Amino acid sequence: MERAYDLVLMGGTGFTGGLTAEYLAAHLPADARWALAGRDLDRLGALRDRLGVDVPLLRADATDAGSLRDLATSTRVVITTVGPYINYGEPLVAACAEAGTDYVDLTGEPEFVDLMYLKYHERATETGARIVHACGFDSIPHDLGVYFTLQQLPAGQPTRISGYVWADATFSGGTYHSVISAFSRRRETAEAHRRRRRAEPELTGRRVRSGGGRPHRNTGLGTWAVPLPTIDPDVIRRSATALEAYGPDFSYSHHMSVKHLPTVAALAAGAGGLMTAVKIPPVRAWLLGRGIKPGEGPSEEKRARSWFSVHFSGEAGGQKVITKVSGGDPGYGETAKMLAESGMSLAFDDLPKTAGQVTTAEAMGDALLARLQQAGLSFTVLGRSE
Repeated sequence: MERAYDLVLMGGTGFTGGLTAEYLAAHLPADARWALAGRDLDRLGALRDRLGVDVPLLRADATDAGSLRDLATSTRVVITTVGPYINYGEPLVAACAEAGTDYVDLTGEPEFVDLMYLKYHERATETGARIVHACGFDSIPHDLGVYFTLQQLPAGQPTRISGYVWADATFSGGTYHSVISAFSRRRETAEAHRRRRRAEPELTGRRVRSGGGRPHRNTGLGTWAVPLPTIDPDVIRRSATALEAYGPDFSYSHHMSVKHLPTVAALAAGAGGLMTAVKIPPVRAWLLGRGIKPGEGPSEEKRARSWFSVHFSGEAGGQKVITKVSGGDPGYGETAKMLAESGMSLAFDDLPKTAGQVTTAEAMGDALLARLQQAGLSFTVLGRSE
């Protein structure tokens, strides 16, 4: 079916959405057919004027299923920055799965991703829609970082990779609210995860494992490694399950790098206290009111000083490799870049045939890796040994 647009951005009037719109305006092919969508056409019009582009404005409201159906049937790809996704994301996923429309977001919310798999993976597979979650800092540097590291190791061998995340940045208001929401829904998140694991096809003839690893001293980096309980290991596990190139026996462990040991204890205590506090509704409301609001973000100067790096240590077939993925501001600038390039890859690249809920490595792999390298993200090999 011919669609009016190649790509539509939903939520461009927010902070990260605005950065994504700026990136698209600067990097889309000249003949690309694209549009901006949201519930407030006046604000969208102001964004269009600021961008200096002549693109259509589409009214679409996350609470209006009819407007989302119209949106999904008008375009080949939808990019959305409207979160927290557990509150606002499902109707658009449903519309895209039904219409056979490719979908990308920047969620890092495991409960949302698992529920969308349970509800819409089968229908998306039938219609050919590619539903690709976690196309920002969660989880592209980690998913494609492992994918890149794997390419440096012997194929067809049992493979072990560990990731170590280090960053200096302010994360977005949307991320802050999503984290508070996820901490307050730990029971629901665990139940959604169990349901998904039961529903996923059983892997035969291969073994895939991933998780947070264990605390240890990383002598190579000169830091302490602390298990990092994010969505990233789950995304990597799904890529490894889908792609035989990850080998017959694949394992991944995920860590945060911390310079000083007392910081480890402080982080553990703080996280434990926060997980307990957010279960109390008045405390949760206070935390949400005190933190940075969705749609807000730091100054351009602060973003310019921000950075991230993820080191990977890989072993397979008696060989070892150290790689690094690095870039600038992870919470805003690089996330907008990764999200926009993911949408453009789905719209314009020659990709493997996939459908349903898929990961960035599974759906876009080499094409997205090349795009991000050309866009300024660094994927480098730091060392090899046997």
